[in-house]
Amino acid sequence: MLTEDDILDGKILIVDDEVSNVKLLEQMLHQRGYSSITVCTDPHDGLKKYQEWEPDLVLLDLNMPGMDGFQFLKEIQVNEQEVNPPPILILTANNSNDIRVRALLAGAMDFITKPFNVIEALARIKNMLDVRLLHNQVRQQNQILDQKIQERTQQLVDTRLEVIQRLGRAAEYRDNETGMHVIRMSKFSALLAEAIGMTPEECDLILNASPMHDIGKIGIPDRILLKPGRLTPEEWEVMKTHTTIGAEILSGSSSEMMKMAESISLTHHEKWDGSGYPAGTKGEEIPIEGRIVAICDVFDALTSDRPYKKAWTVEEAVEELEKCASQHFDPHLVEKFKTILSEVREIKNQYVDTPDQFPDLEKFLTNS
Repeated sequence: MLTEDDILDGKILIVDDEVSNVKLLEQMLHQRGYSSITVCTDPHDGLKKYQEWEPDLVLLDLNMPGMDGFQFLKEIQVNEQEVNPPPILILTANNSNDIRVRALLAGAMDFITKPFNVIEALARIKNMLDVRLLHNQVRQQNQILDQKIQERTQQLVDTRLEVIQRLGRAAEYRDNETGMHVIRMSKFSALLAEAIGMTPEECDLILNASPMHDIGKIGIPDRILLKPGRLTPEEWEVMKTHTTIGAEILSGSSSEMMKMAESISLTHHEKWDGSGYPAGTKGEEIPIEGRIVAICDVFDALTSDRPYKKAWTVEEAVEELEKCASQHFDPHLVEKFKTILSEVREIKNQYVDTPDQFPDLEKFLTNS
């Protein structure tokens, strides 16, 4: 709440060419205890001071040479950048109703009639400052609350993002995959999304949701997931359930990122010709995020060393993508992927698999 001292500290700008009126107002205000008063007898100077000083209240004469009060009000409106401009209290000896209406329509808030009644003038000034300063106080409190809400919302977003990233990391530990794989394929996915014209927000969603693509592998038994040899048909059917397990883990959230992560987990093994799993969805019926991640996941797997194979060259991997276009992969996305190969190479060079890859992943997740 405002105190009397708050009101007495309010900034008052007086714009009046009559020196006697100005002196009377100054004396009256000082005697009442107002301490922040600026006087301008030239309306042009008054306009400049208004813009620089940002007063809480303006006492404005209507009849002034060079620029009358109506022109002053017009200039304020033309140049006004404030969402909440200060109130204007008109000083006038003209009691004409037309003049008053015109001033009100031009932006004035109230009037003091010359010659001044000291008690009435001080009461009007106090009331206008009270409303103005209280409004400012409420606005400042709202700004502080808005800032706190934004900070808390960002904290929630960051926490949700960290959970998603760490779950993706958990899946990589579970599968003995390389820690850098989820980083590379997620960055490839965001690049490809950008190349096909998706919005920056959508690209960020894919970047942060795609590391969850294999989260369902945490539900696959070790005897199958870590089996060194070829899986039996029965074991392969169990392995394929990692898509639906992952989608189930990620389901039920209102977060757009979690929804996309759920979709990616469920659909990144679907194939363009309908021969994929788990649902045998084909063509553009497969969500675009699933089609994007399918290409980027396979490309990175092909170009990475694994216990069972040596890394393919980028050229060999691209050739494989081209061969599988229209069967495994969306042919349009394969063509778009070829246009981002220079950026893809940079990412591969930046995020190289090393013996201490998981500490590197920790650093990535912390800084992302």
